[in-house]
Amino acid sequence: MSKQVEDAKTKGGRVLTGGKTISGDGYFYEPTIVSNVNEMMDIVKEEVFGPAAPIIVVNNEEEAIREANNTEFGLGASIWTNNIERGIRLARQIQSGIVSINEMVKSDPRLPFGGTKYSGIGRELSEFGIKEFVNIKSIVVKDITSRLLVE
Repeated sequence: MSKQVEDAKTKGGRVLTGGKTISGDGYFYEPTIVSNVNEMMDIVKEEVFGPAAPIIVVNNEEEAIREANNTEFGLGASIWTNNIERGIRLARQIQSGIVSINEMVKSDPRLPFGGTKYSGIGRELSEFGIKEFVNIKSIVVKDITSRLLVE
């Protein structure tokens, strides 16, 4: 993530807050907000795993959905709104494995979790996730009743 922030800075991005590692044991990074970003920057093109948020300003909902979907990735997205119906309508248009409304993206064992596009295939957690760990065998038997069996 620090390389993504540094890349953004060299391409005109402005670090509004954060942007530095925190000293001490371990690998910690300050919560960071980067403005004036564009799609040539790694922080926009790649998945960001850490406390860094690139800010993209849009003029309307259509532009927001286009920007949200203009990526090769789709692990998670958040929508923050006072209008829940609007949030649900927009969430249905975002190409992502999970869309949280007025909540940070996080896994919950009751819900399937996983991405779309290059953010992975399949799901973990919940009843859908456990099915990722089983192999279903199909047996096709051609006889006078033409039965199909699934075990």
